Amino acid sequence: MSKSLIRKQNTQKIVFAAILTALVIVLQYVSMALRFGMFSITLVLVPVVIGAATCGIWAGGWLGFVFGVIVLLSGDAAPFLAVDFLGTIITVLAKGTLCGIAAGLVYKAFAKKNKYLAVIAAAVTCPVVNTGVFLLGCLVFFLETIKSWGVAAGFTNVTSYMFIGLAGINFIIELATNIILSPVILRVLKFAKK
Repeated sequence: MSKSLIRKQNTQKIVFAAILTALVIVLQYVSMALRFGMFSITLVLVPVVIGAATCGIWAGGWLGFVFGVIVLLSGDAAPFLAVDFLGTIITVLAKGTLCGIAAGLVYKAFAKKNKYLAVIAAAVTCPVVNTGVFLLGCLVFFLETIKSWGVAAGFTNVTSYMFIGLAGINFIIELATNIILSPVILRVLKFAKK
């Protein structure tokens, strides 16, 4: 492959990652209107997966990081910021960045065998890592507050509250949205590229 072709492909990836970055920002603000419980349902994980699949692991990590920054700036993390400022920043940025990196790694691992399977695996991995790191952050930084929120919500067990009250419906909707939209959008993009 010639150097000019490689440069052109790299430029296309950077431009597409920039477009996906703008999409992440817009979708995060739009998704703030979609709430179940105290948190919004994020639609942002779809462009994170698309970026990880089309532009690489670095793009997945970048888009996840941008997602985290917008969550912090939009006020979506306000209940946690009031409890532990630094813990919230660490949790939100880590969950976003790691879900993008993980989606990119999973896509790369499966893409040589089957690109359709690879995008589905990445689409599953992204919300699992995002929610998993969020729940881990809750345990590390916010456990006492989470317990009191759970009791106030009528839960007798903090684990039940974390999995059902905090993450439950949001996770299921995010997972389903990712599994349905990511492969379709990636297929449309590949078709449009031809």
